Amino acid sequence: MSMEQTNVGTQISAQAKPTNQRWLLAAILFLAVFFSYLDRVNVSVLVVDPAFLTAMGISGAVAKGMLMTTFLIAYGVGNVILSPLGDIFGPRKAMAVCIVIWIISMVIGGLAPTYAIITISRVLLGLGEAMHFPMQSKFIKQWFPPQERGKANAVWQTGMAVAPAIAMPFFTWIIHLSGWRMSFFILAALSLVPLLLVWWYTADSPSQSKRTNQLEREYIEAGQAKEAAATGEKQAGEEKQGIVAAFKSFADNRNFWLLTCFYMMHVSILFGTMTWLPSYFKEARGFSWTAMGILSSLPFVLAVGTKILSGYLADKLPRRSLILIFEMVGVGVGVFFATQIADNNIAAAFMVLGGGAVGLGGPASWTVMQSVVPSKGVASAAGLMNGLSNGVSALAPVAIGGLIAFTGTYAGGLSYLIGCSVVGCIMAILLYLRKI
Repeated sequence: MSMEQTNVGTQISAQAKPTNQRWLLAAILFLAVFFSYLDRVNVSVLVVDPAFLTAMGISGAVAKGMLMTTFLIAYGVGNVILSPLGDIFGPRKAMAVCIVIWIISMVIGGLAPTYAIITISRVLLGLGEAMHFPMQSKFIKQWFPPQERGKANAVWQTGMAVAPAIAMPFFTWIIHLSGWRMSFFILAALSLVPLLLVWWYTADSPSQSKRTNQLEREYIEAGQAKEAAATGEKQAGEEKQGIVAAFKSFADNRNFWLLTCFYMMHVSILFGTMTWLPSYFKEARGFSWTAMGILSSLPFVLAVGTKILSGYLADKLPRRSLILIFEMVGVGVGVFFATQIADNNIAAAFMVLGGGAVGLGGPASWTVMQSVVPSKGVASAAGLMNGLSNGVSALAPVAIGGLIAFTGTYAGGLSYLIGCSVVGCIMAILLYLRKI
């Protein structure tokens, strides 16, 4: 057999199997979330670093909480205002722009001479990351058939757990070794990785990708066509896309609004724990600096497993809202006993379990949203859900700080998280009753 015949045979064999570019996309989305969350949680470690607090003139729990709150306010507003751009210009360009903005914010943070400038850096970071989750959801909706979206969402959502798990001990080490300013510059350099991957290795849809073959495109489109037939949704390209049409596609959807209310509580718990875990372990429970870094990472290590489990169950269970109920019960029970038990080690174990349960909600929430919202409105719906949720969750860090100051105990402050879990559980039960 000639060399030419061999090459032809190889090409035919390759075309006989569908490519798997959608899973490469999922891996890139994982890395994008991973690096974005490194940027977010940096401040959670900095607020227990004496050198940073002295340089910024920070004293008191409220001022610490405001660093996360200002980020969340900007992030929430940006989600609502900017996310429709993904429905107009496509997720690839929108995500690349938001990564460039958050790189700039890291450089400003590393150079910041005052608390006001570091706050501006946090606001810019919030605006830069605002389009991120909506674009992730737009990518998943357009690249994956419905039977694979739970696992696909679990892949990128896992980055939210892996990053804090690594970041807590990593930043503890970096700050101790090189100082707090260096942590910002390292983050700016690392963020170039997702920027290059998104720009060179993604496309808005499978039909626009040179790396997908016809079999993979047909497989994806067959699943999406089946979903569209079941829901009455028009396939992409059948009508002109626009902001008004995007919002109209989900504005009267009760399931979407119940899910949004649930997600408000989910994100409030996430950022409340992310902001205050290091301080809780260090100040309330008296653990050493090293132990604090390790313990603060453990809930996110556990969340890797719960996110993977959530994605698997989201593709299997007929009512995905059951996963959301389990999350809120786990969080409420874990945080409650963590605040009531006197023994530090047992209390820490319950806090880790409660924090790890948060991982159940992420992949399931986004899979539910992608199933109840048409393709033309996914970016706008994701931005509205994520924006409103982060706007509400902006209260969590400063509210917990205020409750700690008012009651004089961390148990009083963390009761805010228990309240969020109760409200979230009610929303999830309502979705379950609606057979979602």
